[in-house]
Amino acid sequence: MEAFLISTGIVALAEIGDKTQLLAFLLAAKFKKPWPIVAGIFLATIANHAGAGALGAWITAAVGPQIMRWVLGIGFIAMAIWTLIPDKIDEDEAGSTRSRFGVFGTTVIAFFLAEMGDKTQIATIALAAQYNAFYAVVAGTTLGMMIANVPAVFLGSKIANKVPVRLVHGIAALIFAVLGVATLLGWGARFGF
Repeated sequence: MEAFLISTGIVALAEIGDKTQLLAFLLAAKFKKPWPIVAGIFLATIANHAGAGALGAWITAAVGPQIMRWVLGIGFIAMAIWTLIPDKIDEDEAGSTRSRFGVFGTTVIAFFLAEMGDKTQIATIALAAQYNAFYAVVAGTTLGMMIANVPAVFLGSKIANKVPVRLVHGIAALIFAVLGVATLLGWGARFGF
């Protein structure tokens, strides 16, 4: 349960102002059909994060615990820094497949590609490796993506300027930094993560 809750919280916070959330705003503004967009985001996230979670599980099996501790600790600290860097998205990324695949298909393709190498995908890899709980992490990171992106689709520009993105990114960065330091100091083993 801990892996699920932490994965949900971290990704929901990290996703605020992220390029995929910006993509959700763009798709909602362009198509004005929220349900196919939400379904597309869900499918793309499940596919992307399942692959990321599998990679994290493989890394856990392939790397010794001491090396894993250092890799994860440094990785979480790097994620903290990366979270503080604002994302931007080209409008071309949102609309390059628009007419050919319909709203749902465009959303799936655009979201899947935008999420490749994104901080939430990297976080999914690290969390799956940290907790060695594939299903809990993938379910949590997917829920976190939906928590951040569904309101973006339905409320769009009405809430875009009301969310203190810098504060949310600061909180997410702090959580990543705490996880990184705790991992480097070996506290995770003492507390069950």
